[in-house]
Formats: sequence, C-alpha cells, structure tokens
Amino acid sequence: MAVRLDLHPEAVAEARAAREWYAARSELAALAFLAELDLAVARIQGAPQQWPRYIQDTRRYLMKRFPFFVVYRKLDDTIQVVAVAHARRRPGYWRVRKD
Repeated sequence: MAVRLDLHPEAVAEARAAREWYAARSELAALAFLAELDLAVARIQGAPQQWPRYIQDTRRYLMKRFPFFVVYRKLDDTIQVVAVAHARRRPGYWRVRKD
C-alpha cells in the first residue's frame, strides 16, 4: 500500500523561499536544493520510521548538503511534512501547525 504524502502549506512556502534564496545566488544551487529535498521526501515515504524522533510525535530528516531538515509525522497511511526548517532557525517554531 502506497503512503500518501501531505505537505503542509507553510512547509511548501518554506521550501519555495529557500529555493528562491539559493536561486538568487546560483541557479545550480537552487536545483541541487530541490533535488535533495525531493530525495529526502522519497526516502521518508519509503521508510518513515528510519529517522529519529523529534518534537511532538514528529521525526526529522537532516539534509546532507544544505542546512535544512524536513520535519514530518506519520498519520495512519499518510506522511505529513510539517516543515522544511533551516537548521539555525528557532527549534520547534512549527509546533502550532495543524493539518
């Protein structure tokens, strides 16, 4: 059974903002960021329990080349990406985000 992916609108906005920031400096960096983000989401969908527990029943996938992590939670047959967070941003700022 395939796991459904749900992207919180604010997580989408964060990913777009990061992509735009990198694009202003280098289109190649922006493309690399999106490729790594796509890989992160695919890995999370493939094995959601693999990455360590984080805050409030979430898990966190650390990106390798960029200072970001993907915060997500498993809800039955759905993976909800709650945030695409910069590693230096205030931890847990996204906690108030609901479905």
